[in-house]
Amino acid sequence: MAKRKIVIGNWKMNPLSLKEAEKLLVQIAKFVSSVKKTEIVVCPPFLYLEKFKSAGWRTKKVTLGAQNAFGRDAGAYTGEISAEMLYNIGARYVILGHSERRAMPVRQSLGIGGGESNKEINGKVKASLAAGLRPILCVGENFRDESHAYFSSVKTQLEECLTGISKNSISKIIIAYEPIWAISSTIDRKDATSADAYEMAIFIRKILSDRFGAEAAHIRVIYGGSVNKKNTEDFLKNGGMDGLLPGRASLNAKEFSEIVKICEALNS
Repeated sequence: MAKRKIVIGNWKMNPLSLKEAEKLLVQIAKFVSSVKKTEIVVCPPFLYLEKFKSAGWRTKKVTLGAQNAFGRDAGAYTGEISAEMLYNIGARYVILGHSERRAMPVRQSLGIGGGESNKEINGKVKASLAAGLRPILCVGENFRDESHAYFSSVKTQLEECLTGISKNSISKIIIAYEPIWAISSTIDRKDATSADAYEMAIFIRKILSDRFGAEAAHIRVIYGGSVNKKNTEDFLKNGGMDGLLPGRASLNAKEFSEIVKICEALNS
């Protein structure tokens, strides 16, 4: 049975006001009102989730997600937000291990260490599953080399981030392939091709099936490296992807909805 395609908008630290955020969500909901076969998720900044939940958005075309979660349920963790808290304010999905959090250049520039480790992300995956959230686990290589060592990097991320996850739980996780060298915020970025995505989609599914068996067939693998309406169809048709994780494009209601509608047409 074909897997239902999904489009997940990562708003990052945007928009700057609740008024702008509400306007964007209203526009998206209007533009995708006729969509029936494609799952749509938006991941706004934390502080907008409660307002969106109270407005009833999670029961309509658009499902809410979060951009991060902490790996513990509660306690003396200043500034952190638990997965259970996110679930209670309306989130049903959560992005984990995004390249911007793995890198965390601000922490590095201050000399207080690097970004999130695979072990830390693994704790977040477990906590999110326990809270009822569906993790969107981001993996991807920093660059591609002629020796193909980048496959080993992605394999390590998958294995370490999914340590201790049961076969019964693995189908609840979405894997987002995010080649760091192709994302818009990377210096000297390059465009990834659908062929690049396709070989990695095959590799990811092989790693998962070897580890989790038949249940791995239910896992959706999506693409998240500078997604826009121009490359959407190619990545979905030729890249072996079950959906997309646009960042910048998700802040433009019209472009985001066009991406969704391309997915919808391919779902038919």
